Amino acid sequence: MIRNHPNQTEFIDFIHPFGGKLPASNRWVKLAQIVPWDEIETLYSKAFAKTKMGAPALSGRIAFGALVIKERLSTTDEETVAQIQENLFLQYFLGLHQYKEEPLFDPSMMVHFRSRFSQEDFQEINDIIINSSIEKKVDDDSENDDDQTSSTPPDLPTHGGKLLVDATCTPADITYPTDLKLLNEAREKTELFIDLLHEPFVGEKKKPRTYRIQARKKYLDVAKQKRPGKKKIRKALKQQLGFVRRNLSHIDQQLENGSSLTQLSHYQLRNLQVIHTLYAQQLHKYESNSLSIPDRIVSISQPHIRPIVRGKSGKAVEFGAKISVSHLADGYVAIDKLSWDAYNESGDLTSQIERYKERFGYYPVSVHVDSIYRNRLNRDYCKNLGIRLTGKPLGRPPKVTEKNKELLQATKKQMQQDERDRIPVEGKFGNAKRKGSLGRVMAKLATTAESVIHVGIIVLNLDKRLREVLCALIKKWLKLIEIEKLLQFNHHRMAM
Repeated sequence: MIRNHPNQTEFIDFIHPFGGKLPASNRWVKLAQIVPWDEIETLYSKAFAKTKMGAPALSGRIAFGALVIKERLSTTDEETVAQIQENLFLQYFLGLHQYKEEPLFDPSMMVHFRSRFSQEDFQEINDIIINSSIEKKVDDDSENDDDQTSSTPPDLPTHGGKLLVDATCTPADITYPTDLKLLNEAREKTELFIDLLHEPFVGEKKKPRTYRIQARKKYLDVAKQKRPGKKKIRKALKQQLGFVRRNLSHIDQQLENGSSLTQLSHYQLRNLQVIHTLYAQQLHKYESNSLSIPDRIVSISQPHIRPIVRGKSGKAVEFGAKISVSHLADGYVAIDKLSWDAYNESGDLTSQIERYKERFGYYPVSVHVDSIYRNRLNRDYCKNLGIRLTGKPLGRPPKVTEKNKELLQATKKQMQQDERDRIPVEGKFGNAKRKGSLGRVMAKLATTAESVIHVGIIVLNLDKRLREVLCALIKKWLKLIEIEKLLQFNHHRMAM
């Protein structure tokens, strides 16, 4: 059940045990005025039943605000709850009217907060933040335009601004997966399942032999070698496949002889299903001597993770979700696609350009992308709409002559400038991964990991909006100082 929460009063009415008032210049006070709490509350209420039964749930402001705090402070769930408990400004940010000494919620509630917002909800919240910031900037520009003499609104241009597009991988918190390591982990887990299924029959039936000591020794003989050869690795894979096959057959036999899957937890039962799929994949890979498998499992505990080929120095392959991002002209970022499967990001360019037009009312003047986006379909699409797609043109480079020398030099400078203009989108990835939590997503479930990724992008936009607000306050403060100095100067001249 979700209940309606009253709107928060002004910050001056926040009651805390130390007396005084909360300063209006605090970053969390300013940030609380930027976040669209009413829309968030509406989206959050959709996750609950419309009945009056059950204990009242925490508000959407507390749920979403806690996720924002965790991302901005780069803390764990437990540390986030402790920070909220100790900090007056964080409690104000979450909509409280007075300071509370006890924890607002248990750290385990953070998992529920993430799962109650869908991808569409996060995208809608992010769009609201971006659109409100753009509308605010347009209103400010129209107020400062002294040359506007007519009340008739000007015609919207057909093209304007730059669109920066790129894709990246958000690595998950898993060890680097190798076939041998995965099979060894599967063998160890199946040995545990055999022990659990045999517990009710201790003293009555003989437990199946698993050869776990011998299997462990054979695994370490290869795993401890710095650079084992291909023949040794292939032999070790065959051995571990045999051990896993024997354990899975023992489990099937135990179930036929009276054991029940209810003796395993839900998590263990899911792992058993994943191990069956993993064994089938590794057996096919071994027998066909192939290098790749469709929908390859690289983690038993997180089977939704897939390898993403990046082709970068030091990180040819990353393991996590892949996201396509649009960097708008005002410095805001939007996730256009999030997928756990590897995909070609060039297919998203047309939809990203159309979303740009929906947001601003016109197409971009130029689209700044890397080489993977510059296929013929995208080139023809941009050419038909009058959009300049950055990068080298198709075909052989023209021969340098006296007539076209200046033109080629200008084209080269334009290409260099286009590459420099594409730097901000790479910088956003660096901010989200180094300062934020997208460099290693610690969430284990697919839905909660998707929430972490979306919140990381939303926090980038909130920080951008907060900087704009603070800069506006500084400019206003400096303008007031100038006016005060001018008044003092005029007063001094009149006194003379």
